[in-house]
Amino acid sequence: MASTAERRRFAGVVVAVIALDLVTKYVAEALLPRWRSVPVLGDFFQLQLVYNPGAAFGLHVGAYSRWFFMALTVGALAVLAVMARQTRTGDRLRYYAIAFVMAGATGNLIDRVRSARGVVDYLLFTIGPVSWPNFNVADMAVSCGAIALALALWREGRPHEAAAPPGAAAPPERG
Repeated sequence: MASTAERRRFAGVVVAVIALDLVTKYVAEALLPRWRSVPVLGDFFQLQLVYNPGAAFGLHVGAYSRWFFMALTVGALAVLAVMARQTRTGDRLRYYAIAFVMAGATGNLIDRVRSARGVVDYLLFTIGPVSWPNFNVADMAVSCGAIALALALWREGRPHEAAAPPGAAAPPERG
């Protein structure tokens, strides 16, 4: 169980990421033309306002995508909340990875709840003829958090070896 200070920092991370996500989406909607790119670094990095009614990479499950992905997100947030409560004190990588995934998921959930148009995406990277799908701060938080969480869970699953200081003799074998 996390300490009170860790829980406060966790909440701070979640609130900060959600706030940054909402503010950047608000600015994007207020200032960017829809479906027209605004070059920042030529064709490599552009700002382009689009609405994604589906999920990552434009995954769409038909007319009920909005409701399906809202329900899926609420379920994922419940699982993540349980994982956060079960995280050992001091396991910062796992704890803050969960915070980033929860914050990003919540940011995109807010978009789905507030509008049937879908999630506000506005960042676009292109290399030659290949474009990465448009994304936002929430997507970055989910992606980075998911990678960090996978690393934390992988480390948990590895057998723990007692680390002896360099040059120390190995313990005697018992027979």
